[in-house]
Amino acid sequence: MAEADTQAQLRRKAGPGEAADEVPEWVLQVIDRAKRHLRGEPQDFADARLDWSRVGAFQRAVYAATVAVRAGTTATYGEIARAIALGPEGARAVGTALATNPWPLLVPCHRVVSAGDRMTGFSAPGGIRTKTRLLVLEGAELLSE
Repeated sequence: MAEADTQAQLRRKAGPGEAADEVPEWVLQVIDRAKRHLRGEPQDFADARLDWSRVGAFQRAVYAATVAVRAGTTATYGEIARAIALGPEGARAVGTALATNPWPLLVPCHRVVSAGDRMTGFSAPGGIRTKTRLLVLEGAELLSE
């Protein structure tokens, strides 16, 4: 995607309001950390400033539990469900919430896998291949079938 297309898409997603002429320093820092992460220097984005008003209480709980999954590790949808007091039967609802994650990489939904560590449920561009690449980049041990 061209830079102009990316900027237009971000403006649409930002909603109403005037766009700032300058990018705030904290945003530049997140961008720098994301670049370092994608170059193979895993970063912890737990301190990233996110506009939680964009999501409901359930999504926020799911995303907070997902942020706790550290680089190089994975958790299952059922484990995330249990972490927010749903029990394993809530795994599908967790998957639905993660499919609408507005902050991929910062809220590392790629670290959430199905029972048995299977790579499923990744709606970002590139799908499962992107999910697997991110996990490998972070040093996660993956099982092959």
